[in-house]
Amino acid sequence: MKKEHKHKIRVVSWILFCIYLVMMVYFLFFSEQMGRVPRDTYQYNLKPFAEIRRYINYADRLGSFRVMLNLAGNVVCFMPFGFVIPVLANRYRKLYKMVALSFFASLLVETIQLFSKLGSFDVDDILLNTLGGLLGYIAFQIGNHILHIWNRQGKN
Repeated sequence: MKKEHKHKIRVVSWILFCIYLVMMVYFLFFSEQMGRVPRDTYQYNLKPFAEIRRYINYADRLGSFRVMLNLAGNVVCFMPFGFVIPVLANRYRKLYKMVALSFFASLLVETIQLFSKLGSFDVDDILLNTLGGLLGYIAFQIGNHILHIWNRQGKN
């Protein structure tokens, strides 16, 4: 791939990543539609899979939209993170590095929610966000592989 194409991809990726970060901050900390309102007490879940099980067990009472918003939303919201970071930083093109970065970014978000009392600390959110980062990274690897094949075919 030509240097100018790589540069354009990086610039567009930075712009999209900045937009993504602004949207994440808004939805995670300020959006009332997402249930993010200040609370008087700390709320947290330290037991893995407890909230996931609760959402699945009470899906009929909570409604499928709310269940999908919580479970799939936590996965989907971190997929762009796992996709764009390897584009922006070559050092995060290893699976273990991207999974670790997704985990620590999610842990940071959850910890900020805990101490700011905007949202609640939930270990299940960390697991789901990390899964989203992993799936985004897999999508990046698939796209990168397709791009390499396409570039090789263009040279023949």
